[in-house]
Amino acid sequence: MNSKEFSTGLAELRAVRDELKPLERELTQLQAKVAKLRERRDEKVQQLGGYAKATSDRIATAAGLSVIDIVTLVPSLAPQGAPEAPAEPPVTESVTVDQPAAQAPAEPIKETSAAPGPDRGFADQAGAIARLRAATADGAFDLEVLGEPRQAETAPAPVAAGPEQAERVLPSIPAGAEGDAWFRAEAGLTSKRPNFKQATRGMAFLDTATGVLVWQGGTMRLDLGQSSVAEILTAVYAVAPATIERIYITAGDPWHQGAERHEFLKDAVAAWLNGPLPEGWTVESSRGKDRQAGHLVHPRNPVGRWQRGDQHTEIRSVGEWFDPEGADPATVRAAFVELWKALRPHFEDVVLMGSPSQTGRDLWSRTIPTKAGAKWADGFPVMSQEIRGLLHATAGQGRTELITPPRVPERVPGWYEVDRTFAYAKHTWASGVGIPRRITAATFAAMTEKEQANALFAPSHWQVRVTIPKDWNHVGLLPAPAPGERSWHYPYEGGQTFVTWAGGAEVNLALRNPIAPWRIEILDGLLWESGDPLKSWSTKLREAWQSLRATAELHGDEQQKRACHLASRAVRSILLYGIGTFAQRPRVTTGSLELGAGGEVPDLPDGARLTGITDTHVTWERNQGFARDQYAHPEWAAGVWSAARAALLSVSTSSKDPQTGKPMKAGALHLPAGSILAFRTDAIYTSAPVDWEYGGEPGDYLLKGRMEWEQNTPRTDEEFYVLQELGRQAYESEGM
Repeated sequence: MNSKEFSTGLAELRAVRDELKPLERELTQLQAKVAKLRERRDEKVQQLGGYAKATSDRIATAAGLSVIDIVTLVPSLAPQGAPEAPAEPPVTESVTVDQPAAQAPAEPIKETSAAPGPDRGFADQAGAIARLRAATADGAFDLEVLGEPRQAETAPAPVAAGPEQAERVLPSIPAGAEGDAWFRAEAGLTSKRPNFKQATRGMAFLDTATGVLVWQGGTMRLDLGQSSVAEILTAVYAVAPATIERIYITAGDPWHQGAERHEFLKDAVAAWLNGPLPEGWTVESSRGKDRQAGHLVHPRNPVGRWQRGDQHTEIRSVGEWFDPEGADPATVRAAFVELWKALRPHFEDVVLMGSPSQTGRDLWSRTIPTKAGAKWADGFPVMSQEIRGLLHATAGQGRTELITPPRVPERVPGWYEVDRTFAYAKHTWASGVGIPRRITAATFAAMTEKEQANALFAPSHWQVRVTIPKDWNHVGLLPAPAPGERSWHYPYEGGQTFVTWAGGAEVNLALRNPIAPWRIEILDGLLWESGDPLKSWSTKLREAWQSLRATAELHGDEQQKRACHLASRAVRSILLYGIGTFAQRPRVTTGSLELGAGGEVPDLPDGARLTGITDTHVTWERNQGFARDQYAHPEWAAGVWSAARAALLSVSTSSKDPQTGKPMKAGALHLPAGSILAFRTDAIYTSAPVDWEYGGEPGDYLLKGRMEWEQNTPRTDEEFYVLQELGRQAYESEGM
């Protein structure tokens, strides 16, 4: 650079300076103004946050801030955690009733995959056992052997309990006439057999990992690109007819794309469902009686619904029905064919609907008696909303519990998993029908001893004060409310007293268990007439299940063998989730809205609360109480769940004692104290060898996993799932 160029540069620099200075002054003024407006906004947010009915999402919408920003300014507005799997359709409101209720309590935590998936391939039996011993015997949970990261060896530090973690207090029936008024039928609402047949929907099965599509018309391999909704719809309907209304994803989980960019797995699913659509396609709006509108945003088994003119399409996960266990789409389709064939002899009008819960309830409705003069031929009455709400709040589902040191040793001599096969079918022979009687403490005390026993053995639901024997050293027997919206735990410490609600089956078990009776004081209760509204339905499902299992064992064709096995699992889901639909949760309407051009959160419908935000949409939900559902019978679901939880502890099996001729007993209370490591709905995990004979009947315990060597006791769910998988692999290897 010479002197001339330097002088020219200085002149240019001065020009920039002169242009910049007024802009900087203007910016300073704007910044001061912005700061004042922000201060006013924050003051207003804090002022509004003091209102008793204020919610963070409503204020966030008005302020143009995120919920996190609002909570930072007003900590008392921190959300309490959304339910795990609410449905979240777009702008169109819809009620979500086709997804099974979650078996585990809802937890406001980041979603994780269901269970680790160690390598299943073993060269031979000896190699299998050697690898499993190496993975567990030194107690280190060294998952690097299986290609998984090492798990923490100690439990996380306990978190101090905040207001949201306070022990829940279960509701009671009001005293006197106010409570007595609850015991009525819902006017004009009874469960009657439908007078129409469900419409059949064309189905296709797609593996998005390989691009293989299978339907009745053939098999094709598609180019799905990144497997977005637009790419799937375009590719499928380029080869398949528009009569295909359900596309089941058998593998690939395309809705988990970009999951690493989201804090919660549900947000990734919502982003996928709300992605761009091909020309002419829109999110589905309201349709007929047996069709639903909008998306169901579930972290593992979502449902997307779209339409193009009169053409309607769902994309669903086959995981709603069963774990495909790596089966290809052709085998999965064969499983649905075998399922229909197995159900057809028992249900003349059988139609496989979108989910097992929908299918289960529809099949049950077609067993409602219609013969003139038959009891309940006029339909089963639906109880009052108050009683249904009480059961919703006080009747838990399957028992899920991980028992960790110091309740059990740091190291255990073995690992055994026993599972009650098709268990719920065993508990559907008797259920409460009609409107229950109220049995107050005074009424119960006035009964004779025989009347009291009869009441406890009848279909019933009791509010009780429980005292555990001082020398009790085994697992807890009765559920009690734990922190969390729907969480339960099982008190076990000797001498402890607590108040809870429990079904008659569990109360009887506590009074008559094989170790020591618990002290039970009846405070209030509901007592139904005994009937069998579920017996015909479950019997038909049991026969279909047994037929498919027998075919799976004997069929010579490996594909059909596997298809029948998967179909038998689908029958189990129909029963399991069909019972869950009777529980009828409060009606939750959900939806989604696009963000504003600048990313602003739009105004939500009145009474709605924000449940999620993606780059393009917000999702919301609104609790609208209990719908007028003619098939709402939470008393049936509660009775089955209570009996199943009791059977985990002690139950008669189909095997006979050779000396007495009486049924053999099985369950956790028939195993040594300190040997129970976990419960998972119908399964027990123990460190003690189990020799219960499996008779093949519903409810019998089947050995599914076994490792007969010492290992560390699992302290976390992740460690539990590792041992569960390893135990099943080891037991499988023994039979090779």
